[in-house]
Amino acid sequence: MEKSLSKPYTPNRWQELKKDLIRNKNLYLMVLPIVAYYFIFHYIPMYGLQIAFKDFTPAKGIWGSQWVGLEKFREFFVYDSYYVWRIIRNTILINVYDLIFGFPAPIIFALLLNEIKNSIYKRTLQTVSYMPHFISTVVIVGMIMDFFSRDGLINQILKSIGLVSEPISFMTEPGWFRPLYVGSGIWQNLGWGSIVYLAAISNIDPQLYEAALIDGAGRFKQALYVTIPGILPTIVIMFLLRVGHMMNVGFEKVYLMYNPLTYETADVISTYVYRKGLLEMDYSYGAAVGLFNSVINFLLVVFSNKIAKKLTETSLW
Repeated sequence: MEKSLSKPYTPNRWQELKKDLIRNKNLYLMVLPIVAYYFIFHYIPMYGLQIAFKDFTPAKGIWGSQWVGLEKFREFFVYDSYYVWRIIRNTILINVYDLIFGFPAPIIFALLLNEIKNSIYKRTLQTVSYMPHFISTVVIVGMIMDFFSRDGLINQILKSIGLVSEPISFMTEPGWFRPLYVGSGIWQNLGWGSIVYLAAISNIDPQLYEAALIDGAGRFKQALYVTIPGILPTIVIMFLLRVGHMMNVGFEKVYLMYNPLTYETADVISTYVYRKGLLEMDYSYGAAVGLFNSVINFLLVVFSNKIAKKLTETSLW
C-alpha cells in the first residue's frame, strides 16, 4: 500500500487573528478608543462629501437635494477666481514660511539641548520650553494683540531705542500678519516639537560618539556626522507628515488674528470656507472647497513620500 503524504497543518488567517486577539487583548483594548474616534469622527462623516456635488439645503436633506455635478467647483475656480488664487497663495505662503523657519526650529533646539551636560538646567529648560504649547490659542492671540498693539510693549521698546518714531500698526498692516503668525507658532511649539527628536537622539548608540571622539571629532562634528544622520529617518517622517498639511492653516488662530484690513495676506482656505459655507449658508460650496483641499494634501503626501523613498530610503509606506 502506498503511504499517503500528509500536508503540514497550517492555521488559516482567521485562526491566527483570533489567537493574536486573545494574546494581545489588553493592547487592542487600549487602541480601541482611538480607532473608534477616527471611525466615528473622520470616516463616517465622509458620507456627507456628496453634498459637494449637490445643491444642498437642510430642509431637503442630503438625499433630497438636487445633483449639480461639478457646478460648485466651477463656481469656486471660475466665478470666484480672484478670491481663489488669493486664499490659495496665502495658504501656501504661510505653510512655506512655517516649513522653512518652523520645521527646523525644534530640530536645532533638540540638538542644542543634547549638548547641555547639566541635567538640572537641561530639565528646567525643557519644562519651560514645553509650557507655551499648553496655552490656548485664544490666550496666545490675546498676548500677541497686547504686545504688538500701537501702545504695546514692542512699540514702546522700538521707540525707546530709537528704531521708530511712530508706532507700527502690526495688527492692521497686511505685511506683518505672516511673520507674526509664523513667529508665534514657532515660540509656542518649539519645545513640544523637540520631544520626538530628543527621543530619537537618545536611541543613538553611544559607541558612535566614542568612535568619533577617538577620531578627533569635536562636539560640532559629532552632531554633524553622528547625531543628525542618526535622527535623519525621524526628520524625514516628520517632514512627510508636515507636507501633508501644506494646504491647511489653523482656522482658530487666523480667525482670531485677522481683520478686513489684512485679508490680502491673512485670508486662507479655512477662513474663506467658514464665511462662504457657514455664514452665507452655502454648505455645498464649502464642502467642495474642503474636498479640493483634502485631495491636494493627499497628492502632496503621495508624491513627497515617493521622492523621500528614492532619496533617503525612508518613507511612510
